[in-house]
Formats: sequence, structure tokens, C-alpha cells
Amino acid sequence: MTVKLKLYATLSDLLPAEARTRNELALDVPVETTVSDLIEQYRLPSRLVHLVLLNGHYQPPKARDARTLSDGDVLAIWPPVAGG
Repeated sequence: MTVKLKLYATLSDLLPAEARTRNELALDVPVETTVSDLIEQYRLPSRLVHLVLLNGHYQPPKARDARTLSDGDVLAIWPPVAGG
């Protein structure tokens, strides 16, 4: 099945070069892949995985292990943001 992974801010540097301009990458993943599986597969540092949205809905850390992805899902991830 195909899902879209979107990484923002400093996390976009972890995408392949050709995907960085759009901040997104289409992926073929096995059925039963969870949000946490995809985060681990792409070796996203846990301290930088702050805001996680699946199809625009917030995924709290405790729910990420159980939430399986479906064909066409969009997983968007942001690091913590600081500023003033």
C-alpha cells in the first residue's frame, strides 16, 4: 500500500534529496505498518518527533504503536518548535 510521509523543518533534511523541495515522500509499506513502525524505519530521532498528524489528526505518543496505516494515508511530522 502507498502512504505519504511529510517531514517539516529540520526533519526534512532526513528525506532523500529529491523529496526535500516538497517535504514529502511517497512510500510503499506493508499492510499492518503502524505510525511508530514508519518513524523507526526512517530512524527519526525520538527527541525530534514532536507533532505527528495522520490525515490531519493528532497522534499522541501512546497511540502511535497501535495506529496502523491505510492505503493513501498522509503522515506529517514536525520537530519541537522554539521561538519568540
